Amino acid sequence: MAVALTTLVEEADRYLGSAKIQDYCPNGLQVEGRPQVTRIVSGVTASQALLDAAVEAGADLVLVHHGYFWKGENPCITGMKQRRLKTLLKHDISLLAYHLPLDVHPEVGNNVQLARQLDITVEGPLDPANPRVVGLVGSLAEPVSARDFARRVSEVMGREPLLVEGEDVIRRVGWCTGGGQGYIDQAIEAGVDLFISGEASEQTYHSARENGISFIAAGHHATERYGVQALGDYLARRFALEHLFIDCPNPV
Repeated sequence: MAVALTTLVEEADRYLGSAKIQDYCPNGLQVEGRPQVTRIVSGVTASQALLDAAVEAGADLVLVHHGYFWKGENPCITGMKQRRLKTLLKHDISLLAYHLPLDVHPEVGNNVQLARQLDITVEGPLDPANPRVVGLVGSLAEPVSARDFARRVSEVMGREPLLVEGEDVIRRVGWCTGGGQGYIDQAIEAGVDLFISGEASEQTYHSARENGISFIAAGHHATERYGVQALGDYLARRFALEHLFIDCPNPV
């Protein structure tokens, strides 16, 4: 079954509430392809590897978390950017991208989806006073050691996380997928035993150690694999489409 591209984009925009969210890039349809969609290929980042795999899979539309046209980047269509756009345009494939709307959504968002993967019960926002902080806070059903929880992360993510081991067993957790390591201060204020992010900065280590909490960096790419899959599944169910998630491994 096929659906009009405009209908699919309108539903994705509505479902994610993208028009209400200020971001560092345009959310929604970034490259327009053929007018009808039958098969969606989703992935974390619209890299050349993903685009080539989407062409091979016969995709009509590529759905990603990290798309194009970020604020501050060179606007010229040259080099890598030219090759990526040429691939999409040559094969008449649309590119649909959602950044912050896919981080914060209460059902298919990256942070909610990561909690489900790691068996964390969501309790609320990491910083209720600041809605721009997209992380969450929650709890575990049973307290575990930081090393045991890191092993759980490794099994789910399929990669060894960076662990800074704190003083206490883990009961309360704060997290923000991707490059959210800067929110560790809000996590400390929220009284968590562990903060999880995708990346780590040099100062993150010291903040964790000197405040006695554990910290896990599980990978930017790895922690943001689940939201785009969930959104792709939602759109596939909504319009009876084919959906294929393609994971292009990234160690960061």
